[in-house]
Amino acid sequence: MGERLKGKAAVVTGSGRGIGRAVALALAAEGAQLVINDAGVALDGSGGEMTPADQVVAQIRQAGGQAVANYDSVALYENGEKIVKTCVDTFGKIDILCNVAGILRDRMIFNMTKEEWYDVINVHLNGTFNCTKFASILMRQQRSGRIINFTSSAALGTSGHANYGAAKAAIIGFTLAVARDVGSYGVTCNVIMPGARTRMTESVPENVAAIRAARGVVMHAAGGAPEAPRRPTGPMGPEYVPPLVVWLCTNAGANINSQILGAQGGVVELYAQPEVWRCIHKDPSKGPWTLDELEGLMPISIAKELTNPAPPRQPASPA
Repeated sequence: MGERLKGKAAVVTGSGRGIGRAVALALAAEGAQLVINDAGVALDGSGGEMTPADQVVAQIRQAGGQAVANYDSVALYENGEKIVKTCVDTFGKIDILCNVAGILRDRMIFNMTKEEWYDVINVHLNGTFNCTKFASILMRQQRSGRIINFTSSAALGTSGHANYGAAKAAIIGFTLAVARDVGSYGVTCNVIMPGARTRMTESVPENVAAIRAARGVVMHAAGGAPEAPRRPTGPMGPEYVPPLVVWLCTNAGANINSQILGAQGGVVELYAQPEVWRCIHKDPSKGPWTLDELEGLMPISIAKELTNPAPPRQPASPA
C-alpha cells in the first residue's frame, strides 16, 4: 500500500460497484480510511442490499486497510448527515468526499414519468448536495478537504437522458459554485466526467447510437461541427478513472479547484470553462435590437454554421 493519503478519512458514495468501488479501492491503496456508502440498489434505484458495500469493506480490510460500510441512500437529506457522521464517528474526521452514487431511468422526455424524473434528480443532484452540505461544514472548520463530484457526457445532451443529463449538468454548476464557497477555507471542489464500461453503461442497448442516428440525432461540439470520436480505443474499465481522483486528493492537487476534468481509458482531460463564444453589439442608447436588425445580422454572426442536432423528420408514410 502507498502512503500518499495516510491518515486521511474519506467517504465514497455509490462505492459498492463500478467507478465508485474503483475509486474507494484506489484511495484505500494510498492509505485513506474509507466509508463505503452503497444502498445496494438496482440500476433504476429499486431494491436494496448490504452485500455490495460489505464486499468492498472486506476487500479493503483484507489488503490491510481500514473501512466501514454505510447503507443509507444519498437521496434523503438527513442521510447526508448520517453518512458524514459515520466517517467522523469512526475515523474522527472527514478529509475527502467523492459523490459517485447514481441511478438510471432512461426515457424520451414525452414518455418520462414524474417519478422517473424526480428519482434520478434526487439521487444524482440532491444526493450530491446532501453529502456535500454536511461534509463542507466540517471541512470549513478544519480548513482543509477535498470534494470530488461526478458528472457525465450526458450533461452535454444525449437523447433519452433528460433527467440524467439535467442532473449531471446541474452538478457541474453546483461544483463551480461550491468551489468558490469553500476555496478560501483550504477546501477544493472539482468535478470528473468519467468514461468507463460499468454496470450502468452496459445497460444501454448496443444499438442506441444507430437508433439515434435513424432519428437524425447527432452529437455536436460547441462549434457546431459534428463531434469527433472522443473515446480511446483499448481497455475502458473503471480502474482508469481513480488515478486522477486520488491525485486530486493528494498534496499535489491542493491548488486545483473549480475544474471540470475527464478520465477515460488512458486519457485525462481538462474541459474549458463556459465562456462567450460569439457576440454582437449595439449602442444601448439607440434602443433594443429590432427584429429587422436581428434577421439581417444573426445568420452571419451568432447563428453562422450552427446546426440542429435533431432536425425535423418527415412522418413515416402509412403502410
